[in-house]
Amino acid sequence: MSSIKIYENKTFKLNNVLKYEFHSADENNEKDIDLEIQKMNVYIQTHGYKQIGPLIQYSDICVYDGDKIDVHMIFMLQANSFIHNVEQPYRMESLLRVKNCLYARYNGPEDKLKFAYDKLGVYAFENDIELDGCNYTIYVDRNEEEETMVADVFMPVKE
Repeated sequence: MSSIKIYENKTFKLNNVLKYEFHSADENNEKDIDLEIQKMNVYIQTHGYKQIGPLIQYSDICVYDGDKIDVHMIFMLQANSFIHNVEQPYRMESLLRVKNCLYARYNGPEDKLKFAYDKLGVYAFENDIELDGCNYTIYVDRNEEEETMVADVFMPVKE
């Protein structure tokens, strides 16, 4: 059975995060995202570390030059320890903490995950909560046979 549960004032926290940034507006944006994520995992392993936990995705949409849209995404994987001297195109952060987020735990079909984002937006509207405009999605679990997933979605509240 599908469900979306909403909670307020949650903190999003990650340790030892390897980041890969992607902008749809970049000229060289025809990258295979799945391949780039695999490369991140290989990068962690070749430096003697292990990936901890699932994929995390940051996304934000910006409008520029009046009518052009840029989808800004950052793909993140946690390692079991901090990786020093990280080369481009990656960045490493020892701690990423975002306080005061609306949070949704989504459990349902993969192709319906957008309803978690929609429900958070409606909840914010109904409760006079102004959101920052970005979100963090943690892909917690996936059942390929049933084509279902569990995902956590965090949307920071505007301060």
